[in-house]
Amino acid sequence: MYNVSNDKAVKIGATTFSELNYKESDIEELLRKNIDMICDEEESMLIVGKQVRNAQHGISDLTAVDNKGNIVLVEIKRDRRDIEGRREAFEFQAIRYAASYATIEDPEDLVNKIYAPYIEKYRNEFAESSLTSAELGTRKLTEFLRVNGSESNFNKNQKIILVASDYDEQTLSAVAWLNSNNVDISCFKMIPYKINDEVYINIEKVLPVNTYKDYYVNFLDSPIKSSAQKKGFTRRALPKIGEMLEWGVIKAGDTIVAKGRDDEGTLLANGNVEVNGEEISMQKWLKELFGWSSIQTYVFAVHKETGKTLSQIREEYMEKEQEENLKN
Repeated sequence: MYNVSNDKAVKIGATTFSELNYKESDIEELLRKNIDMICDEEESMLIVGKQVRNAQHGISDLTAVDNKGNIVLVEIKRDRRDIEGRREAFEFQAIRYAASYATIEDPEDLVNKIYAPYIEKYRNEFAESSLTSAELGTRKLTEFLRVNGSESNFNKNQKIILVASDYDEQTLSAVAWLNSNNVDISCFKMIPYKINDEVYINIEKVLPVNTYKDYYVNFLDSPIKSSAQKKGFTRRALPKIGEMLEWGVIKAGDTIVAKGRDDEGTLLANGNVEVNGEEISMQKWLKELFGWSSIQTYVFAVHKETGKTLSQIREEYMEKEQEENLKN
């Protein structure tokens, strides 16, 4: 990171969370309230637990459910020194916790064991309700799974996310090997910087490793690829709202409706929406409407003039471009 002033660039070095006097619990709380820091706009997530203790007395940091119905385990370590100083490997600890989550039988089981106690602990963050914590948890989890079409896939798989400011080579090597053996585990770096007494955090996804192909749209199947492989778009390559505005498929002044709801906002030229006279990011607006920790923005934002989601409009444009490329 560089500070540029009068054509001069001064490098700003990263610091560590320990130097900033951040505890691991501080980072955990930051992510609990802002899990979209490590999710993009193509993923919905609902935080359902914090500091969950399993039968073997292990304590996992954050627990969530994603839009595919997976139970997601988020494990946090402050700095590389904390990882290297552990008696048990960071990734192995997470695997043990994920294995215990595989025993969750159904949404009711998750609510009773994890989500209801979480709601009880943070009851002030939930809208006033005469429902018990278990009843409220059941309602919110059921709605989340139903709206995302993942009721039948609940906890068919578990997902692991590791978060730290840096990693040792052994952890990265182990996670890369797990990825190659179809274990859904990823590593994110949260790199802190201190500038003028303010803390800035850069988020970097380290694993799974992205190849050059991840930065391009996979329009066509290569003839040497398996016939079982479908054509489509890699999530990392999917364009965002800025590109869609440049394409002209949507424009500033268009009305955006929250999917399945009456709530509306006016699209602005910078990709945000104006709601009740206030400017807000589309993701934040939708996230607050649905009451989730993170949301698939393009799936739940409907373009009122066409009745299509932004995801549908984006895909149709990209398919049209594909056809034009083929003709040429």
